[in-house]
Amino acid sequence: MSVLEKIKGGLIVSCQALENEPLHSSFIMARMAFAAKLGGAAGIRANSVQDITEIKKLVTIPVIGIIKADYPDSLVYISPTMNEINLLVECNCDIIAMDATSRIRPNGETIETFFPKVRKRYPSLLFMADCATFQEGMNAAALGFDLIGTTMSGYTEESKDDITPNYDMMSALVLDSGKPVIAEGNIWTTEQLRLAKNCGVHAVVIGSAITRPMLITQRFVKVMNGD
Repeated sequence: MSVLEKIKGGLIVSCQALENEPLHSSFIMARMAFAAKLGGAAGIRANSVQDITEIKKLVTIPVIGIIKADYPDSLVYISPTMNEINLLVECNCDIIAMDATSRIRPNGETIETFFPKVRKRYPSLLFMADCATFQEGMNAAALGFDLIGTTMSGYTEESKDDITPNYDMMSALVLDSGKPVIAEGNIWTTEQLRLAKNCGVHAVVIGSAITRPMLITQRFVKVMNGD
């Protein structure tokens, strides 16, 4: 089966831990991915060459790779430049995801100037657009992205007031984009997952609700404290 067929109708588990988090470890993320695979996950989303390399040693299901990198001249941090894309190609990601919002990228680039260069260099690879709005998703589809994600909804200035999970965005992109749509962002419950699935999306990504125990604990503690 193709990569897109392997993840169709499936759950993709995001296994990520940043440097300031207690589970920051490529060994731990690899074991987390292995546990997700045993639980029935159809794919993994992971951050950094180190984590992706270790994860691919333990699982054979498709991996969506990103590299989070901060640049002083841009708010874009998910695979923002060609340097990150090249590194992700080298570690054999099945799909490479990048921020496809309308925000200015490092060195004054836009997604309209940046992605055509990526596609020209890597014409046969699969690329996922992490978008915040319906318009950005449609723009990404027109630019030639292979998958459109709702990943950034609620995380940008343009989308900060949107209700998440953004079912309206999912449904509209499924109807209009002509591309496989990946539901991602603030899905915490099985009911939210069911609603996302009912939008007709190709697959669903869940991260924090499965793989970030510190945040999960904080949510329960807030209830115990009466918040």
